[in-house]
Amino acid sequence: MLAIVAAVLFFVAWLINAADLSTNDVFGSTNVMLLGLTVLALHLAGTGSGWRARGRRR
Repeated sequence: MLAIVAAVLFFVAWLINAADLSTNDVFGSTNVMLLGLTVLALHLAGTGSGWRARGRRR
């Protein structure tokens, strides 16, 4: 799940950069890319890998 979020953030950063949009400093392409790298690092570290629905064991 976190890898998908990272991919979406990278795509948004690419769109901002490719369209040469003038956004404020918070939503610049570099900051969005760094957020994507952070989420990707969390994914690779195993954070969120234990998200499973708990059911009854038989």
